[in-house]
Formats: sequence, structure tokens, C-alpha cells
Amino acid sequence: QGGLVQAVLAGSARRSPASLGIMGLLRSEEMKYGLLLLPVQNARLYVDAIGKEANLQFEDMNSKEMRRPYRKYIQRIDEMERIIRFIMEEINRTGGLEIEKNHVSEFLENDEAYKLDPVEAELKDLYQQVVSFKDNNTTLTTERNQAMEEFQVLRRAGELLGQGSASSASSSPDTFEAAANVPLMDDRRAVGCVAGVVLQADEQRLRTQLWRASRGNVFIDFFPIDEMITDPKTGQVVKKSVFVVYFQGSGSSNFYAKVVKVCNASGVNLYKWPSEAAEAKSRLMALETMLREKSRALDAYQDFMKSEMSQLVLPFQGKHYEATGPRQIRNSKIEDWRLFCIKEKSIYTILNQCQGDVLLRINVWYPANEEAGISNLLTSIAAGAGGDKPVLMTDQAAKFSPPTYIRTNEYTEGWQEVINTYGIPKYQEANPALFTVVTFPFIFGMMYGDIGHGTLLLLTGCWLVWKGDSLRFTQPTLFMARYMVLSLGIFATYAGFMYNDFFSVGLQLFESRYEKNPDGSFVVDDALYLNPTYNIENLADSTLPGPYPFGLDPAWHGAGNELLFVNSMKMKLSVLFGVLQMLVGVCLKWSNAFYTKNTIDFVFECVPMMVFMLCFFGWMDVMILYKWVNPISADSSLNGPPSIINSLICMAMGQEDKFPLWHGSVEMAQTLMLATVISVPLMLFPKPFLLLAQHNAEKRKHGDHDQLLDVEVAGSHGGHGHGEEFEFGEVFIHQIIETIEFVLGTVSHTASYLRIWALSLAHQQLSLVFFSKTLSMGLEMPYPSNIIVLYLMFAAWFGVTLGVLLGMDVLECFLHTLRLHWVEFQSKFYKADGQKFEPYRIRKLVEPTGNE
Repeated sequence: QGGLVQAVLAGSARRSPASLGIMGLLRSEEMKYGLLLLPVQNARLYVDAIGKEANLQFEDMNSKEMRRPYRKYIQRIDEMERIIRFIMEEINRTGGLEIEKNHVSEFLENDEAYKLDPVEAELKDLYQQVVSFKDNNTTLTTERNQAMEEFQVLRRAGELLGQGSASSASSSPDTFEAAANVPLMDDRRAVGCVAGVVLQADEQRLRTQLWRASRGNVFIDFFPIDEMITDPKTGQVVKKSVFVVYFQGSGSSNFYAKVVKVCNASGVNLYKWPSEAAEAKSRLMALETMLREKSRALDAYQDFMKSEMSQLVLPFQGKHYEATGPRQIRNSKIEDWRLFCIKEKSIYTILNQCQGDVLLRINVWYPANEEAGISNLLTSIAAGAGGDKPVLMTDQAAKFSPPTYIRTNEYTEGWQEVINTYGIPKYQEANPALFTVVTFPFIFGMMYGDIGHGTLLLLTGCWLVWKGDSLRFTQPTLFMARYMVLSLGIFATYAGFMYNDFFSVGLQLFESRYEKNPDGSFVVDDALYLNPTYNIENLADSTLPGPYPFGLDPAWHGAGNELLFVNSMKMKLSVLFGVLQMLVGVCLKWSNAFYTKNTIDFVFECVPMMVFMLCFFGWMDVMILYKWVNPISADSSLNGPPSIINSLICMAMGQEDKFPLWHGSVEMAQTLMLATVISVPLMLFPKPFLLLAQHNAEKRKHGDHDQLLDVEVAGSHGGHGHGEEFEFGEVFIHQIIETIEFVLGTVSHTASYLRIWALSLAHQQLSLVFFSKTLSMGLEMPYPSNIIVLYLMFAAWFGVTLGVLLGMDVLECFLHTLRLHWVEFQSKFYKADGQKFEPYRIRKLVEPTGNE
């Protein structure tokens, strides 16, 4: 019906406001192409207002000449953004400070408090101060690190030299023990050493290089430093070790020079090794004093930097901000500067796309029903700014197809994004998102139907909706998908009630329609069949009650033929709803043909497609529904209920069906099959020849010049439309491909909808296996062991339910539902070759995307 309404509305050249409202649902907004003239002195002010309050898409007028008159402003803002990034890194490195973000509305309400020149000057002064402070900090940190490293080397030297001196003093100088205990670094020994500090990660590399350079004539010892040392360049904490290289020879030998050369090449820090313990002790005392002084200086620097940076994380205090009230939470000053730079850069980018010097001009696209609002906005801005007034010249001739603008709200935005991921709708083409809002969660529910799992998914959606404001900027994807998750949970729960599945357990919501024993068990006859208590033949004059009021009778759970019955039911439901959705797709193709007034497409594509669908697959659905509601076995003149597959084979092969649905159904099936066969050549042959005749008529009308026709633009005149010179062979081959794709695709697409049944079966069986192997086993155990086992089994069951059925299975059902919409449904009518309307919106530019 929506398509017919659109076709009627399309007949009028000018649409009423009511029709424009309908256009936003099924078709995109009507767009206009205009020329915007802006006085140069206030051009920035007008672009700023348009970016906040209007929907205009600007066209780059300088794309060919690459003329960018405002590039210097862009360069200045780029430098400002670099400074802001640098300062933000310093704030994060300082620690203890948090930048307040994500208050976009407050910024846009008060952004007039910032001007480019003052902000730029303040940023440059602040940058010079921070760089100077950082250089001083780097110098202080380097000096402190050197003192710390030398202190560690001397402390290790004092330990070694002190041990050697004590051992030597305890023995007689003439004994062997005294001679053996003389320190290796003592002047009485010909053993030299080189000491320093190296990164622990480079220890093995230094050891290897010294070993190779000395050919194994050195001994290296490493002593890890317990204190953490900060790298002055990166600010990262690094681990270092003291190393001592022992070698034969004195400090003036060539071997000593070679060791020092290798150490310098490795980038280690070398320090003088003391000759005796007393020298090490005196030097240690001096270094301790130096370390305390350097540490106090560094602490003072950190406190100073923190106090300076804390001013940047506070909200900006200005006259525009004061008017909003003290209780309003606002961004930090540095964050407002960052957003201001983004806004200003986008404004000058738009101005760079304009032509002219005194009067800037630029082509724009805008929604037709917003034309008056745009004009009023420009007029109000001009009244306050003074000077020349801007002008919007409408009804300009466009060289390209208009962009597609579909209005969305918070609920429909996610579903529209699903459609746009496949392709943007063509301008005023039927929008699948209008139907996807309902059909997508419904088909998902058919696959995922379970009361328990659906309720958990529904609760997840409710939580996402409840926490929506906190997710808006931190998790934009979850924020956009929150209503999608809510819808999926609602329909999954509904389908769960239809299937009567609660974590694979049947619920007796109503009284069963099968006879029960006093103990609650079902009565079974000699043939192991249950005794129904309802009217199984749907007779109108029966005194028996009707079937189970809602969903599946719980008597089927645990029955021997449960899987056979449920599979048959779900398989037929999948085909029924699959054919119904494809018929909706063909109806939307009708709607497109009506809207564009394309008679050729309507008569020789839409009508044969509908005949093909209804006469074969529609007849299959009629057979399914007729068998469900009519007791064929009650008619003794028939041969019993037919097999639908066998009946369709007989229908397609022209064979006699021995099991008719009713008297005359076989003849009706043969007639429908004849119409199905006739519809195929009607789709294949007439359209190319009619387009050829139309092309020849155009040539005779305009001479022998080649005519370039576009199928959608010239479609209202019956144009063939490939955007190229007309080639009958190409058109005919294209029509052959389209016909084969529809005929064979319809058959394969109908079978593809059986994935609904397959995924529903997999979900139900997985749920049954998980329940029977965990909770069911715990319930069957004797008391009191079942109490403890139930706790453990519940944890295992809940964990596997979350991981598999609420994680993997939700994703699997979502992807299969996505495929059914993208391929089986949209292929019937959706071209998806449009261009998205992308108006200049400052809010969209400054809002976080989740990647910051």
C-alpha cells in the first residue's frame, strides 16, 4: 500500500507538507540544487550558523583549479592542533589530572567565547613555557640519573674494595693467604677494569660484543639496580644494571682503549672506578647530597607543572559561559580549544571551496522542505551582522543525480545504517529500512526463539537503552545499536513463547489439549499416540474445544516424534515468511516503477515477476496453509493428504497428481504453471525491443546524433539508460542476465529461507544438550549431594549459555538474517547506487567517534 500511495503522490509536481512527511519514510527527501552567495566579510559567520542550524551539502567549486584562498588559516589551525596534542600528552604524563570531555552541546552553545587570534596567541605562549619547562626537566632528570648511576657504581665498588681490604688486613702480609686476597683492582695486580651502567635489555648484546672484540679475554659481571630510573627523553621507567669489565692490563693499555671504545659504541654510560674503598666512600657522600638536591628540584618542577596544567583541565570561565549557570558541567579549557580548532578548520575548509573574491559563491544541495528555514536563518544572521545580505538562488540545473537524504531518529538510525552498509539508496528509490525495522528482528526471532535466551537479550537491550547517555560518546557503536538489541530481544522472546521453549524446557502456560492421567502424565493408547481432547478436524459444529490457545502445546516436549513435528512446522513457517518477504520486495519494485512512471519496466518486468512469484511459490504457500486448516483425510473421495514436494514436481513436470488438495486443484495448478512459464519470455524479450524502438524514435526526432540516456533519469520516458551510447546487444544480454537471475534466484532464495528453520533447530538442540548435560544431571542426583553439584552445574551451564548461545549464536543468527535481507529481499528491487547526502554539520564533526 505504501508503494501505491507513493505512486499517487508522485503524480503532482509540487508536494504538500503531508506528502513530504511520507517521503521521509519510504523514499528519501526531495532535494534542491542551489547557488549560495555570501559576502566575504561575514562569510565565516554564515558558514558557522549553517553548520549549526541548517542542512546544506557544499560542492567544491575549486576542485579542478585547486585554488585554496584560506589555506593559511588551515595551516595556522594545524599548528594549533599540534600544540594541543602536545599539551594533552604532557597533562596525561603529569598524572593526577583528568580532562573533562564529551560535553558537546555546552561547547556549541558557548563557542562564541573563543576567537582564533586570542586562542592562537595563548596557545603559542603556553607552548613556549611548556617546552622550556620540559627542557629544564630533561636536564634535571639527566643529571639526577647520572648521579644515581654513578652512586650505584661507587656503591658496588665500595663493596668489592672493602671486602678485599678486610681480607688482606686479617692475614700476615708474607703469607700465601694474604697474597691471594689482594684485590684484583689493586695497584699490586696487573688487572684493569671498566665500569658503567647499561639497560638490562642490552646486557646480552654488550656481553657478546666485548667477548668478540677481546676474543674471550674479558670477564663481565652485571649487578641489577633495584631503583627505577626514568628515561628523560620518553618519560618511561627503565631497568638498568651496573656492569664491571675485568681484563688483563692497566688503565693506560691498548686493551683498555679497545674495551672503552666498544662500550661507547654500545651506548652505555661509563663511570670512573675508584682505586680504593676510602675514595669510593667519600665520593658516595657527595653523590647522596647531590641526589637529594636533584630530587627536590624535580619534585618542585612536578608540582609547578601540575599547578599550571590544572588550570587547563578546569572549565573556561568567560562571560558567555557564566550565563549558563555554575551547575552546568562543561569541558575542560584544553578540550574546548581542541573542539574550537576542529570547528574553525571545518569552516575554513568550506570557505576554501568557494569561488569569488568580494562575493563568495558555492553550489549547495538541501532538502526542499527546509528552503524557507534556510532563508530565514540567513536573513536573521544578516540582520545582526550588518553589511551585505547573503542570497540563496534556488532551482539551479544540476549536473549529477541528487544525493539521498533519509531522515532517521534514534530508533531507526541503526537499521538505516544496516541498509547503508550494503549500499546507499538511489535518490527517492524505495528504502528497505522502513520494512527492515520490523522484518529483521522478526526473522531473527524465528531463528533465535527461546523465552529464556530472548529475555536475557531483552534485558541487555534494556540496560543499553538505560545507559544510553553514558554510551553516546564512549561507545558510539553500542549507543547506535541499543534499540536494535532491544528489538531483537523482544522478537526472540515472542518467538520463544510461540515455540514454547524456555531454555529447552516446555512451559504449560495453558491447559494441554491432550488427555492426562491423575499423576500428571499423558494418556497413551495402544499405538503409543496421545489422546487429543480438542477438535482435530476444525469442524464448526463440534462441541470439543479448540487447539492450544497460544504457541506449541507442552505435550510435544519429550514426545517421540517431537523433532519430526517441530521440524516440519518450522520448515513450512520459514518458506511461508520467505515467500511473503520476497513478494513485498516485488511490490516495492512496482512502487519504484509507479513513482518513476516507467511503463516498460512495470508491464514487462514487474507484472511478469509478480505472476511468476504468485503462480508457483504463492501456490506452494496456499498448499501449506490449506493442509494446515482443512482435514483432507475426512473427504473419502480424495486419495488422502498430498506431499507438497511431490505435488510441486508434478506441477512443474506436467504430470498428473494422484493426491489433489480438493476437486479441481490439479487443473488450477496446471493453469498456474502455464502462467508461470509464459511470464519468463515476457520478462526476457519485449523490453530490449521496445527500448530499441524508443531509441530510434529519439534519433529521428533529434537527428542522427547519438543519444545518451540514463535508465533512472529517462525511465519516466521509457529510456533504456546505461549512461552510454545505446547498444542493442548489450541491452539484450543485460536483460537475459536479469531474467535468469530472477528466475533461478527466486528458486534458490526460497530454499535459502530454510536457514531460518536450520538455525532455530540448531539453537534448540544446543540449548537442550547444554541443559541435559549440566542442570539435568544435577537434578537427578540424590540429596544432599545434588545441592553442591547443582551450584557447580549451574555455573557451567550459565557460562556456556553466555559464551555460546548469547555470544556466538546471537552473532550467527544476526549474520544469517542480514544475508536474507541483503540478498533474498533487496535483490528484488534495490539498486543501491545512490550518493549519501552529507550536509555540513559542526556537531557531527566535534562529537567523539570512539577512536580517540
